[in-house]
Amino acid sequence: MPARPPAAGPTPTVPAPSLGAPRGRRRTPALPPPPAAGAAPEPGTAAGAGAADEAGDVVRWAAFCCVLVPVVLVAYGASLGGAAGTALGLVSVTAACRLLLRRSERGLRAEAVRPRRRN
Repeated sequence: MPARPPAAGPTPTVPAPSLGAPRGRRRTPALPPPPAAGAAPEPGTAAGAGAADEAGDVVRWAAFCCVLVPVVLVAYGASLGGAAGTALGLVSVTAACRLLLRRSERGLRAEAVRPRRRN
């Protein structure tokens, strides 16, 4: 089979990347624009509402893992006592983290309500 002739016209040239050029980086998603200085907050939203949702998601995933990990351990041949001990440890760590997250949320809400001092 004969070779195809090159296409007519100039071919685009792509510059070769230099050694110091950054490789493809993932871009972080754009954040929503901040609210205007004098704008009232949207109804139904609190100062730490976004953080509360994220904390709730973290706690839900942790609770899911507290159930999943012992099941996987038993499925792969670990003893029931070892899996139960692991579950107990995960539950205690999850409870402590949940307590700290809730305390942090209360602090954020209190900070948002309290006016700042001017010196």
